Amino acid sequence: MCPPEYFAVEYAINPWMDTATPVDSELAVKQWHGLRETLLGLGHTVHELAPEPGLPDMVYAANGAFVVDGTVYGARFRHPQRAAEAAAHRAFHEATGARLVAPAEINEGEGDFAYLPRAYGGLVLAGHGFRTEPAAHAEAQEALGRPVVSLRLVDPRFYHLDTALAALDDGNVAYFPQAFSVAAQRVLAQLFPDAIVADEVDAFAFGLNLVSDGRHVVLNNEASGMAAKVAAAGYLPVPVELSELKKGGGSVKCCVAELRD
Repeated sequence: MCPPEYFAVEYAINPWMDTATPVDSELAVKQWHGLRETLLGLGHTVHELAPEPGLPDMVYAANGAFVVDGTVYGARFRHPQRAAEAAAHRAFHEATGARLVAPAEINEGEGDFAYLPRAYGGLVLAGHGFRTEPAAHAEAQEALGRPVVSLRLVDPRFYHLDTALAALDDGNVAYFPQAFSVAAQRVLAQLFPDAIVADEVDAFAFGLNLVSDGRHVVLNNEASGMAAKVAAAGYLPVPVELSELKKGGGSVKCCVAELRD
């Protein structure tokens, strides 16, 4: 996680960006701390990535890399406004002694990758269509030694996979079908017959931009419908308020880069 000391809304190419209402920076920082305290209260270890001046979108830490079994597949951002973030994430992982794989292809880390260790022996779901290039999926497969399933996103409002799909545990997902191509919808239905299928209201409330430890599902408090769905499926929803972070195009998952050792 990266504190939003220098927080500002993301550049105008972000379709979720709320330009009508200015960001309350003080409240944004307070909400970020609330998310951090929630994760700590659930027993998770939280590492903080030091923010850097001039990189306001570092608060969306999920985009900086993708980690599987201690191997770090680095990010290469599509837009120049975020390009320098990749080096900050690389430095963090280098300090831990992790094995790093530098990307040749454009990819935006966990924004477009999700890992399910128990699904088909260990499966990576990978999104493309707006930020990450499809060639990065093959590169990630070589780097991580895990099968990668490519899923094409077709609605620019769901520009990253993590706005339209979430891993609920090691083997199951929740997703919003209409964010994906027809072929990708068929693939997801075949792979995950027991998935939670989100509706438009869930998706537009950032209800799929969540973090789950297999029992607790931390999600945007505005996504009450999604909270009810995960509760009915046997998970424990943990709502958090991130209204200011949402203005910049992100919610819970966007702020959390998962370290899978």
